[in-house]
Amino acid sequence: MKAIVDKDLCIACGICEGIAPEVFSLQREPYAEVLLDPIPAELEEAVEEAKEECPEGAITIEA
Repeated sequence: MKAIVDKDLCIACGICEGIAPEVFSLQREPYAEVLLDPIPAELEEAVEEAKEECPEGAITIEA
């Protein structure tokens, strides 16, 4: 699984980082940055939740 953040849609609200801090970070960029590629199996559920909770729909997931 691969997570992608559309930096043009991301409003840096921090929801994804709060749900999956191992995967998403707002520390270096003014938008969420994906830290892991591919996403480890044990974190896939958290990434799916982050995608669902993103208010701007900025996260997409590829198999």
